[in-house]
Amino acid sequence: MANLQEQANQLEQALRESTEFQDLKQAYDAVMSDPAAKQMFENFRETQLNLQEKHMQGLDISEEEIEKARQVVETVQQHEAISKLMEEEQKLNNVINEISQIITKPLEELYGAAE
Repeated sequence: MANLQEQANQLEQALRESTEFQDLKQAYDAVMSDPAAKQMFENFRETQLNLQEKHMQGLDISEEEIEKARQVVETVQQHEAISKLMEEEQKLNNVINEISQIITKPLEELYGAAE
């Protein structure tokens, strides 16, 4: 087990050193250094988290909340630095999803073979 954890730690370090992570960090730093962009981004994140929390609790999300969220998304997508941040985040998420598929392949093969 220690060997797997060690390899996971190496994977974490490789992820931190990857171009995708470095590009994301640079985009994040650009947004955080711009007070207006930072405020817009924090508003976006707060809106996202509130909706996710309500969804996880099984609470209804009103049309007003959906419309507010849509407006917030449209606003942040129009901001160049935030749009770049979201693009870089998606690139890193793609890498993480690919890694996750590789890691879970033995389980998929095991359970897939049972069918």
